[in-house]
Amino acid sequence: MVGNKYVDRKAVPQLYVDTADARLIEQLNRESNGGLMTAPTLGEILHKAGKSLAVLTTNTPGTTRLFNHLAEAFGHLRFSGHFREACSPNDLLDQAKAHLGPLPPAPPQGQPDTDGQVWITSAFLDFVWPTLEPDVTIISYGEPDTTSHFHGTGAAATREIISFCDAQFGRVLDWWEADGRAAGVQIIIASDHGHITAHSRVSVIEELKADGFTPGPAPEAGVDLVVVPGQVGAFYLADRSENNLGRVVEALTERPWCGPIFTAPRNAVEGMARGSFASSLVFADHERAPDVYFSFRSDDIVDEFGLVGRTWYDNARRPGLGVHGGLHPKELAAVGIVAGTAFRDPGQNSDIPSGICDFAPTVLHLLGVLIPVSMTGRVLREVLQNAADLPAIRLEPEVFETGLNGYRQILRRICVDQTTYLEGGSVASSDLSEAAE
Repeated sequence: MVGNKYVDRKAVPQLYVDTADARLIEQLNRESNGGLMTAPTLGEILHKAGKSLAVLTTNTPGTTRLFNHLAEAFGHLRFSGHFREACSPNDLLDQAKAHLGPLPPAPPQGQPDTDGQVWITSAFLDFVWPTLEPDVTIISYGEPDTTSHFHGTGAAATREIISFCDAQFGRVLDWWEADGRAAGVQIIIASDHGHITAHSRVSVIEELKADGFTPGPAPEAGVDLVVVPGQVGAFYLADRSENNLGRVVEALTERPWCGPIFTAPRNAVEGMARGSFASSLVFADHERAPDVYFSFRSDDIVDEFGLVGRTWYDNARRPGLGVHGGLHPKELAAVGIVAGTAFRDPGQNSDIPSGICDFAPTVLHLLGVLIPVSMTGRVLREVLQNAADLPAIRLEPEVFETGLNGYRQILRRICVDQTTYLEGGSVASSDLSEAAE
């Protein structure tokens, strides 16, 4: 999805879906007879194995529901730090509120969220663990992502909320040191992405009007191209012919703000439109995928906070704010820290590439639950206690190139045994061989 949104082409009429809406997520799953997800979720896998999952978040209501969208059916706990409609079950929420007080209101847009982080942390420490001792618990802090979006990657407000969230998770670590470790609790600390700085705004819709398209932000009469913009873009064409697809991709390649472009696979590397990559290279060839994905062009220039990475963007906010979703290595970077008796001794680093897709398989492995073939990640055996007994892990870098006229794009990946990770994508206007160096 781009910007947590997509167009459901199977709906009549076509439906613009904003996954921040918890009630819409519930409706879509109900109307599709449970077909909202096309792969088994962690909640489903754990339930089938007789295990429990608890989720506590300060994300949007819809994102909270998506962490375990069938929690109601399984009797699993799912709490939002703000939104009643995302919480389940009712009786446990009422008990938690009796202990902790009511759900705090979400802060005004752009203001750091402190109260929600405190509530979900206290809910875990003072209610969820003492009452349920779930087999797996996800605590998802919505900060500092939101504050970086509205204040900037290294702004004072962002640094302050980072420290605040560190202190909240510090409460969890204090509990773990005192009680959780002895109870066999394993900890994984992760971020889902990084941020770079938006430097120049463009209106993709206005730009495409100049090429003869009639674009719009949602499906409606007269719109021949639905544009879902953000730090990356998605196009849904009314006329999905190869000729029209090539026309819109060629228009993109002529824009200075356009980065890597992806369309449905023509072969293992190239997309159906000349100059585009196959969407399968970035694991985006899903049945709900748009006709065109693109990232904005990014660079390695240092921003005002002394941090590397800038990009073009398309939203109503001012330049200088944090964004993510594209293919700059700093956007793809994520924190990964593990602790517990299942893992190697503290203070050790692993230089073997890994990704957030590996955490769920690793959790299932530690619980003795069969890992489904739908999971593309791997068990992080190199950080487990028996890591010294493992055979050498094979690493294989990959570089792909394609282009059209003066537009040239490069995609870098790294393979670790059978698992592949994205390292970054970029665009250059020089010769391919020079750009790859």
